[in-house]
Amino acid sequence: MTDVLDFVALSLLPPWCFLYAAERLRRGATAAAVLNSLLLKHWRDEPDKREVLGQRAEAALRRAADAGLTAVAWSDAAYPAALTAISDPPPVLWARGQLEPLSQPAVAIVGARAGSPYALSVSERLAVDLAAAGLVVVSGLARGVDSAAHRGSLAGGGATVAVLGSGVDEVYPPEHVQLARDIEQRGAVISELVPGTPPQPQFFPRRNRIISGLSRAVVVIEAGEKSGSLITARCALEQGRDVLAVPGNVLSGRNRGAHALLRDGAKIVESADDILEELGMLPSAGAAGRVGAAARTGESGEPDPAGQASRSSARDPILDSMIAGEPSDLDEIAERSGLSSSRLLPRLFELELQGRVARVGGGRFVRVDSSC
Repeated sequence: MTDVLDFVALSLLPPWCFLYAAERLRRGATAAAVLNSLLLKHWRDEPDKREVLGQRAEAALRRAADAGLTAVAWSDAAYPAALTAISDPPPVLWARGQLEPLSQPAVAIVGARAGSPYALSVSERLAVDLAAAGLVVVSGLARGVDSAAHRGSLAGGGATVAVLGSGVDEVYPPEHVQLARDIEQRGAVISELVPGTPPQPQFFPRRNRIISGLSRAVVVIEAGEKSGSLITARCALEQGRDVLAVPGNVLSGRNRGAHALLRDGAKIVESADDILEELGMLPSAGAAGRVGAAARTGESGEPDPAGQASRSSARDPILDSMIAGEPSDLDEIAERSGLSSSRLLPRLFELELQGRVARVGGGRFVRVDSSC
């Protein structure tokens, strides 16, 4: 409990502290050590600040317990590994609902709050199809495109994650309280802000890095030139995530931001298949499928044991970069394997599902020795 308390106290410091905190935590420092170091460096003239932060952290944890919220600290195995890869991850995530979707492959859908009927329809349709493909849909529970994406994911039988710019127990906008409750049944409502924090303008741009950080790709729908969705897209690019955009009406002026992304090289999205293709998740078809089948069965149509043996003995750069039983963080695995974090994470998720790696606290992974 002391560990969680220290992480909560750390989260109460200004956001500019998170970059330093993440660097130290990745090197194995404890939350208490990071907190003490920051206080000594920046709040030397406030000797009681450590005690004040501790009292506030205890109050936050009590409020969370009363409201049925879960505090997921950096050191918790449930903390999303994808989020540990960004430069300034939150020390703690407060969650209501299911924690599993936080660590499953996800796509963010963001866009205009005052979305046109076209934008809302596209958002919902994409979310339905992504959910059917087994992807979690991440968005910000805002009016317009965000809420349409959440509803579409639920309608498609999938899980969705809503990232708030307020405490998890202070749902904004208020008319989405019921939608938040619906999301909790199969997904999660989360925030980096302690319970009881009211929505404030400065919190919403900050939460966008979490939306993109949880996701393998960000899809922008109907974003104007000064849309907050462009902040999410910028965060995604900085984090090595894919950015995609839906083209819209050139006469209305509603979509100039998204069109600017397309001019800068974002992939055009006309259907969920475009997103799945970008993520490498479309099944083989046509000639490629026939070639794959031939490789598996041989020209005679019989199974090819040699081909199977070749694949089973193929060396995996990720597994080769890890020592069985020794936890490694994403930076270490990326450096040893030569893969970027954006390509590394999907493969790690696959290996985790296969039981070949396991996730441990602090966003680290450990190779599972099959001979054990």
